[in-house]
Amino acid sequence: MKRLEGKSALITGSARGIGRAFAEAYIAEGATVAIADINLARATETAAELGPQAYPVEMDVTQQASIDAAIATVVEKAGGLDILVNNAALFDLAPITEITRESYDRLFAINVSGALFTLQAAAKQMIAQGRGGKIINMASQAGRRGEALVAVYCATKAAVISLTQSAGLNLIPHGINVNAIAPGVVDGEHWDGVDAMFAKYENRPLGEKKKLVGAEVPFGRMGTAQDLTGMAVFLASKDSDYIVSQTYNVDGGNWMS
Repeated sequence: MKRLEGKSALITGSARGIGRAFAEAYIAEGATVAIADINLARATETAAELGPQAYPVEMDVTQQASIDAAIATVVEKAGGLDILVNNAALFDLAPITEITRESYDRLFAINVSGALFTLQAAAKQMIAQGRGGKIINMASQAGRRGEALVAVYCATKAAVISLTQSAGLNLIPHGINVNAIAPGVVDGEHWDGVDAMFAKYENRPLGEKKKLVGAEVPFGRMGTAQDLTGMAVFLASKDSDYIVSQTYNVDGGNWMS
C-alpha cells in the first residue's frame, strides 16, 4: 500500500521548486494535493502537469482571508485536510547597516506570520475532523546559525524552528505531529537571484558564490529538491507518528545538531 493513500495534502508555494517536488512525491504515494500558490496561473499549470490528484488553489499566506479560503477549498475538494507543508518563503540579504524595514516586514510576514497562521488554520481544521494530522514547516540551515549578510532571513528561519517546537508540543494531544525540515543550499532557479545578491555585496563575479557553496558541502554538491522528498514523505506518513517538534537537517552534512 502507498504510504499516503487517501490522504489530503496542502503545500504552500508549490507551483515550482521544492514545493512542486513534494507534491510529485506525495501524489506518487497516493495523496491528493492542493497546489497552493500566490500565482494561480502557475499553480493551475503545475496541477495540470501533475495530473488528476493535484488541483490549484490561490493562496496568499500574508492574508488571513486567503488562508481560510484555501483551507475551505481543500475541505470542499478533498473532504478534509491531513497534511500541511508550510513551504512558501521569501529570501533577501543585506549588511546590517542596509537592512530596510520593508524587507524585514515582508520576510517576517511570509516566512513567520504566514507559517504560523496557516498552521493555525490547518490545526483548527484537523482538530475539528478528529483524526489527527501532519504539519511540516520548512526551516533552513540558516535558522541554525547567523550569517553576516543574511540576518533577517536567518532570524525568520530560527523563528520557524522555535515555532515548530512550541506548536508540536501544543498540538500532539490532538494527534497532530508538527515537525520541520532544514535544507542546506538547494539548487534551483531561485539561486540565480541569491547568487546575484551575494555578488553585489561580496564583490564577486556572477556564478562564483554558487560554485563555492556547492563545493563546501561535505556531500560534494548542492542539494536538489528531490533530495528533500524522502524526509517530506516520511514526516507526512504514519512512520513519523512518534516524532514531535523536531527539525531535521537535510543538507549533505553542512550542519550537525
